Amino acid sequence: MKLFLTGALVCVASLIIAQPKMISVSFLKNDGKYVNNKDSADYFRLVSVPDSGTLLFNVTEYYKDGKRKLIGKTSKVEPPVFEEQCATFYENGKRESTSNYKDGVHVGDEYDFYPNGKPYLVKEFPDNNDPNNDFTDNFLIKANYDSLGTVLVENGNGYFKGFDDKFTYTNEEGPVKNEKREGAWKGFFKNTKTNFFENYRAGELIDGKATDGSGVSVVYTKSRLTPPRFPGGIDAFYQYLGRHIIYPDDDRRNNVQGQVIIIFYVEKTGKLSDIKVSKSATRTLDDEAIRVIKNCPVWVPGTLFGKPQRVAYQVPIVFALSDH
Repeated sequence: MKLFLTGALVCVASLIIAQPKMISVSFLKNDGKYVNNKDSADYFRLVSVPDSGTLLFNVTEYYKDGKRKLIGKTSKVEPPVFEEQCATFYENGKRESTSNYKDGVHVGDEYDFYPNGKPYLVKEFPDNNDPNNDFTDNFLIKANYDSLGTVLVENGNGYFKGFDDKFTYTNEEGPVKNEKREGAWKGFFKNTKTNFFENYRAGELIDGKATDGSGVSVVYTKSRLTPPRFPGGIDAFYQYLGRHIIYPDDDRRNNVQGQVIIIFYVEKTGKLSDIKVSKSATRTLDDEAIRVIKNCPVWVPGTLFGKPQRVAYQVPIVFALSDH
């Protein structure tokens, strides 16, 4: 283990030296938490200055062994707000996906691959300014293949088979017509031990029934997944932050500015818990960010199969002083 870590650190150092235009290095855990110690990170992110003719920063992520994890562009240094094309890679070096972003949200076509390098799925996300596109699986199915390359869905028609994140089992399947889910679908989510059956018409969920491991069944409509939300939506949340954040006096006098990234859970009741700093600015700014989140009103909880769920949430809070 010591030899592995030493090799990883040497690799990190050499990459940093090789990036003269680099402006940011971040070390992260797989859950998105920022860490200061390289040894405790699962991967690291390098952000460099924009290329000529663009305002977008270059962002590259690497696994601990130095193999690339992601290549893309971002409009912000930290946390990244991805724009245009982005490519991700498995730890074995093969392409995982090629996708497109707008304001940090998937839009347009995405090409997904199996860990063996063969194509898995071609899907299309709507360009509708909905920040929850990724959460709700709101996409069209254009093509789908099994791990040997056999066509399952072609030109938006066929029988879809989807897998869990690790490609260990089929977690949902059903017919596709004109790129949309159609008719009877079924699936099983191991993490929640839930079997489900759903009926679709032209991509719209008419009804669904899910049964958990204890035999309890729930009937739901319209959406299998709904994200947690602040009462009134994301704009109301930003207004709440703007009204309630109190700039620390010492930081104001000393012109101290910065960004604090807070992570927390929205519980099944809508209350917020485990509120922590993921990326720190200063102690006083951190404390103020935590205070204002702790005093949040109760949220509308996220749901899965019609039942409230505990969901992790992350929000950057920027402390900036005006010249006026």
